[in-house]
Amino acid sequence: MSNALAFLVNTSIVLLTVAAMEGVAWAAHKYVMHGFGWGWHKSHHEPREGVFERNDLYAVVFAGIAILLIYFYRNGGPLLWVGVGMTVYGFLYFFVHDGITHQRWPFRYVPRNGYLKRLVQAHRLHHAVEGKEGCVSFGFIYAPPPAALKAKLKKLHGGSLKNGEAAE
Repeated sequence: MSNALAFLVNTSIVLLTVAAMEGVAWAAHKYVMHGFGWGWHKSHHEPREGVFERNDLYAVVFAGIAILLIYFYRNGGPLLWVGVGMTVYGFLYFFVHDGITHQRWPFRYVPRNGYLKRLVQAHRLHHAVEGKEGCVSFGFIYAPPPAALKAKLKKLHGGSLKNGEAAE
């Protein structure tokens, strides 16, 4: 395979993996974190004390899988590039979810419009529910429109949410 073709194939694998990871993360968030894995994830829905929370163990697990793929396939092959794509997704998650949405950086940035504001709004609506049941918006780098999420919350909860958040 020529260098140009190898570059194109490997880059495609990385980009497809990043896109697929959003689906994997959505499913893991909805069915694992808000299911049998609530013990770790619950810390993310409570006020944080300190720099880390128990929920951060999920990032360690996903990073561990990516590290193993990169290590064992470091001499080449598609699974090397899957590991790289998982790592790219992890950086996006860290930047968008931890950094912008939850302000876990030493500086504050509050998006005023556009895509990042939509992500922040969607994730706030995810956290508007007490407990693990009846939440909306399980993605991390894609979010449905806030109006659709509010309508879904209103249907699920009849307008009563924690922190006075209105589902209207």
